[in-house]
Amino acid sequence: MLTREPPTQRKLNIRPIHYGDLEAIARLCAEQGPEHRTCSMVQGEQLMLSSWRKLLGWLPLPWRQKLAYYVADFDDRVHGVIRVSPFNRAQTTWRIDQIAAESALCGPDLTESGGSATLVSASDLGSELMRYCLEKIWQARTWVLELDDTDQDALALYRQNGFQLIAKMTYWSLSAAQLVELAAREPDLPNLRSVSNADAPLLYQLDNMAMPPLVRQVFDRHPQDFKTNLLESIGSLLQQWIGNTETVSGYVFEPQRQVAIGYFQLQLCRDGSQPHQAQLTVHPAYTWLYPEIMVQMARVTQAVSAQSLQVVSADYHPEREEYLQRIGADPIAHTMMMSRSVWHKLREAKPATMENLQLADMLSGLQPAQRPVPGRISILRSIKHPQPKVSEPQRRRFGDKPHHGDPTGC
Repeated sequence: MLTREPPTQRKLNIRPIHYGDLEAIARLCAEQGPEHRTCSMVQGEQLMLSSWRKLLGWLPLPWRQKLAYYVADFDDRVHGVIRVSPFNRAQTTWRIDQIAAESALCGPDLTESGGSATLVSASDLGSELMRYCLEKIWQARTWVLELDDTDQDALALYRQNGFQLIAKMTYWSLSAAQLVELAAREPDLPNLRSVSNADAPLLYQLDNMAMPPLVRQVFDRHPQDFKTNLLESIGSLLQQWIGNTETVSGYVFEPQRQVAIGYFQLQLCRDGSQPHQAQLTVHPAYTWLYPEIMVQMARVTQAVSAQSLQVVSADYHPEREEYLQRIGADPIAHTMMMSRSVWHKLREAKPATMENLQLADMLSGLQPAQRPVPGRISILRSIKHPQPKVSEPQRRRFGDKPHHGDPTGC
């Protein structure tokens, strides 16, 4: 008797990126549009895929971890992609750089009679990609991302997956004419120094002082995050050569307190194809440095082609935003930085501590099971050794006085 086999199940598969997925990923990113990207305009990196991605398997481990891509495919067709990267050197905090997804039909094979499929929306597919990264990357304790505040669909997706707002970011643009006007005077920075690996502890202290406690805990940076090893230096030089860019950085040293009070990093574009980008950190007690550092950066940009300069500020930098408004900077984008913790992945069972035990159980456990047997030391201590008797002549010879309680007076 012939029996009919059940329809073949086709399940959604999430896996690392393959070289054959590049065209599908480029299509997804093009359909999504730039307004849905979660990359930071200054610190982030866009999802750029080219033919050299096939060398991903031969790259050293630190570089492979910085290029972590995962795709969701169904029936040999890519329907979603996510890019994540470590945010700090200890890899305790990771960042979601970009998510691109489309709706997909998942379920049994439709060619079989009686088969049915389920439509998985792009939002559900994005949630599956995020959950896969949260479970796959076990060393990550905190996840962060940055998205445009007008992207309500992405905001709902991230809130549904446990992300909460920690800061609001504003991106400002200074035109080439404004940079020329700022560069007209000499900055008052007598202790401006170049940055090296030996200055990592100073920059780490400055970074901690410039952030509120919540953001500092989420970023979880260490002095190693401000150092650059040989491999990273070679990669940075290669990237600058390919992109025709140049990086200039410096910090302001306060000799009396032996601390860094200001830091900037400029990424200059030599061919004028994109704006210059700057990172700026100023100690909250030295806000008078904002005009001086901006003048210094404006003078550095005069050595290359005329182009606008982009700088970012957070809502916990009110003095910076006030200064940028005063000099006429144009706010070009508003984003939100969100984060979530993944400590819930640990087992939530309470350990067997003293506070979990009942009082009656504790008291019964402290009572002895039987009458204790006296030891040798207690027996010896209980025996009173007799004092030697001393005769009356010996007592008088040694000068002993008679006891006061003796009625005879002897």
